[in-house]
Order: sequence, then structure tokens, then C-alpha cells
Amino acid sequence: MKVVYFSFTGNVRRFIQRTELEDTLEITQDNCTDRIDEPYILVTGTIGFGEVPEPVQSFLNHNSEHLEAVAASGNRNWGQNFAKAGITISEDYQVPLLMKFEVQGTNSDVEEFKVKVGQVNEDYGREKIQSY
Repeated sequence: MKVVYFSFTGNVRRFIQRTELEDTLEITQDNCTDRIDEPYILVTGTIGFGEVPEPVQSFLNHNSEHLEAVAASGNRNWGQNFAKAGITISEDYQVPLLMKFEVQGTNSDVEEFKVKVGQVNEDYGREKIQSY
């Protein structure tokens, strides 16, 4: 599954590079209004007091129908606003928040993300089955 990401300071870019995932796309000012027609997982940092970065919001305005899940980076010094962009996107677009990680993440965060991307990919397209 494609992983689309935005990196304001380079931390998310370094995180994504460490995953060694091949199907990735970095959101930039130049491509934030381009359309993609395949399912994707979004990874973004948080800016200001917990806001979604403008290029990410612009990208979502054009591509939200294919969003499957979100993960977010932040700094724990921001307390309740730590990685809040991920929470906002999860709630606004009704998709799972896979994880929050600090700055560029730890090696454990990278491995956890890779596992979760695999799980989303595995579950994609399955019909929901009622549990009893």
C-alpha cells in the first residue's frame, strides 16, 4: 500500500526512509493538489498548536476518498497537542490512527509502523464480517 507523507522539518522524511518501504510519495507545495487514485496511508507531522499542515489539508481536500489510515509525528513537549494532527485527521475522515511517534521515531516505532502498514494492506478490500 502506498505511504504518502509530509515532512516540514525532515523528521517524517527520515522516519519513512528508515522504513525502507518502496511505494511512497512525499507531499510538497508543488504536488499537494495532484490526485492519486489508489489507497494510501498518510504520515504527517503536526505544526503550531496541534494543527494539520496546510499542504496536508490541501492534499486531503483532493484525495480523502482513498485515505485508509493515518500516523503522526510530534514532540511530547507539546503535551496534549503531541501529534494532534493525526488525531484530527483520524476523526475528520473516520480512519484509524495507526500510531503517534516522537520526532523521527525510534527503531521500535519504525518496526511497529511497518507491521501496521502490512496489516492495513492485508485488510484492505475485505468485507466487514459481523462478530458474534
